[in-house]
Amino acid sequence: MRRVIDLECDLPNDENGNPRKFTTATRPPGFGDPERLPPLPGHGFANYQRIFTRRSGSDESGTEAGQPGMSLADFVALMDQAGVEHGVLRAPNPVIADVLAHFPARFIGMASISPHDGMRGVRELERLVREHGFGGLRVSALFNTVPASDRRYYPLYAKCVELDIPVRIYCNMNYANDRPYDLGHPRHIDQVAVDFPELRIVAGLSGWPWVNEMVALLRRHPNLYGDTASHRPRYFGVAGSGWEQFLQFGNTLLQDKIMVGLSWEAFGLSMTDLVAEYAALPLKPAVLDKWLYANARRFFGLG
Repeated sequence: MRRVIDLECDLPNDENGNPRKFTTATRPPGFGDPERLPPLPGHGFANYQRIFTRRSGSDESGTEAGQPGMSLADFVALMDQAGVEHGVLRAPNPVIADVLAHFPARFIGMASISPHDGMRGVRELERLVREHGFGGLRVSALFNTVPASDRRYYPLYAKCVELDIPVRIYCNMNYANDRPYDLGHPRHIDQVAVDFPELRIVAGLSGWPWVNEMVALLRRHPNLYGDTASHRPRYFGVAGSGWEQFLQFGNTLLQDKIMVGLSWEAFGLSMTDLVAEYAALPLKPAVLDKWLYANARRFFGLG
């Protein structure tokens, strides 16, 4: 069985149907303004349902959002079946802390800290790392509309270097049509890597449709990596998909810098099926192992 480290290992609902993921982070910019009217139906994040019509929100157990899911023990059993040794979590910090308390050896928690909280946020990041075993910082301009290169993140990046933990930065075009499409442009990561050369960065989602620029930046910065999360693996090898240069360099010069995010929940497929799709890509056998496991093992310092 292949060994896998999943960079986007989203948790299913619990046994009572309660979500273990963010449920309020998709509000439109300025939603807190008292004068704002209710969001326009189908606008903003709701536009994802139109773009990705086959992403119904069902999880691997076949349940729909709001319906009973599974226990953490059952989910870990599914990971075992697919060879997923470690899963990187994006979820509310209290949910991650609870998961790490029960399965510290199976998950890596990425802390979500608002750039608006200043030094309070920096202290909270350190507390989560030291007291709850979190393994990194998660930065997503998609939700808070503050690009990763904004100076308000810089105290958090400095603390990551001090704690020797990585940061995973959202890097992709978004389809939430109530905010700028290029909040996740690779140029924002470039500035961060220039200013923090010691910081280990993974570009989450690897920058589509700016794939050629992402490839160039992966070559430019020694501590910059990319992951494949939220993209169906079988399309990486399809001509015209926009991933041609990523696959070419990922199989050669950048083979030590690519990690996978299965994003099983987004596709309604099992983790096992998604691993099989990666195995079917035209990658050298040794490179496939690096993508699925070895690169992430080194990046996160797992031993």
